[in-house]
Amino acid sequence: ALSAGPLAAPAVAQLRGAAREQVRSQAASRIGVWLTNSPSPLYYQPARIDRAVQELAAAGFTTLYPNVWSRGTTFHRSRWAPMEPALQKANPSFDPICHMTRAAQRRGMEVFPWFEYGLMEPATAKVVKQHPEWVLQRRDGSTAYPMHGTTMVWLNPAHPGVRERFIGLITEIVQRCGVDGIQLDDHFAWPVELGYDPFTRQLYRQASGQEPPANHTDRFWMRWRRQQLTELLRELRSTLRELDEQARKDGKGKGHPTWISLSPGPFRFAYNRWLQDWELWTVGSLVDDLVVQNYAYSVQGFAKDLNQPALVKANEWGMPVEIGILAGFGGRTTDMTTLAEKVRLAKGRGHGVIYFYWEGLWGEHAGREGPALRQRAFTDLHRSVQRSSPPGRR
Repeated sequence: ALSAGPLAAPAVAQLRGAAREQVRSQAASRIGVWLTNSPSPLYYQPARIDRAVQELAAAGFTTLYPNVWSRGTTFHRSRWAPMEPALQKANPSFDPICHMTRAAQRRGMEVFPWFEYGLMEPATAKVVKQHPEWVLQRRDGSTAYPMHGTTMVWLNPAHPGVRERFIGLITEIVQRCGVDGIQLDDHFAWPVELGYDPFTRQLYRQASGQEPPANHTDRFWMRWRRQQLTELLRELRSTLRELDEQARKDGKGKGHPTWISLSPGPFRFAYNRWLQDWELWTVGSLVDDLVVQNYAYSVQGFAKDLNQPALVKANEWGMPVEIGILAGFGGRTTDMTTLAEKVRLAKGRGHGVIYFYWEGLWGEHAGREGPALRQRAFTDLHRSVQRSSPPGRR
């Protein structure tokens, strides 16, 4: 991992200011959940969303992370990408993200749409066929990236057209729905073996005077590509700040800036495999909080993973950190006794918690304990941990 280096001192000083400490204490009280359409019928009927938000608010949840960008489609009518087919078929005039945001904010909750697929697109997507020059390539010219049961490709974060489209996908939902922030995850990335397409080669030649190294793990070559990804994040941050300032001038501000939440993988893997330098993004104030996924089976493994060096460093820098905890998905449902222990461990370290995912709480993946028991247990657990936590940002 990169050391903090000469750039770290002013950034760390800024992070340790009074404002950052206040944000950190607020984030520590956060209890959130990821919501998706897969597998879940939640997004397609307004009444389902209303009922879910009401139940989550009653159970002590403070923050919702609905998936808004998946497999090259959006869950709203977008100028940048097609609507998700099932929503298009069920109710094309319905905007589940805006509906959920209004329902949640009325109850004092926050909403952070989750751009799950980041810079990935299905290989068959219209944008890929229209703009093949936007697609990253391996050294042998291949682009296919098998993932999640389909063939994906990765769009180039250094390309101006990709940057415009990606930022446009985010800003349109921020402006239309008035959300509190957005979330990026481990798919906001540049896979290390990619970058040998003609556009990237030319850009690298202009910057270095050389051809990209044949070895995709060459340290300088990796660093240069990381910088391109960081520049996209910096451009997003600047754009959101401009939108916040304009909203404030128009009397439509939220009362707080639009947050950028990041849910990356473990640092060394993210840094070397996905070219995500989230240590730098943290000290450089390009993200506002980290959601570190900790899906260890055992409580002992979970506790051990709370001590990973990058997480400890983020805490030392004053960065708000929440822990992602698996409630239930597919054939794996975490029992309430284990969940309670994990939540108390995370809260004891000053972290908020976010569960994956909605249907794993008391829905389709409630497991043998059943929905009624788990809904009561989550409510009791959250009341107990919130009594000793500062109030969340409202």
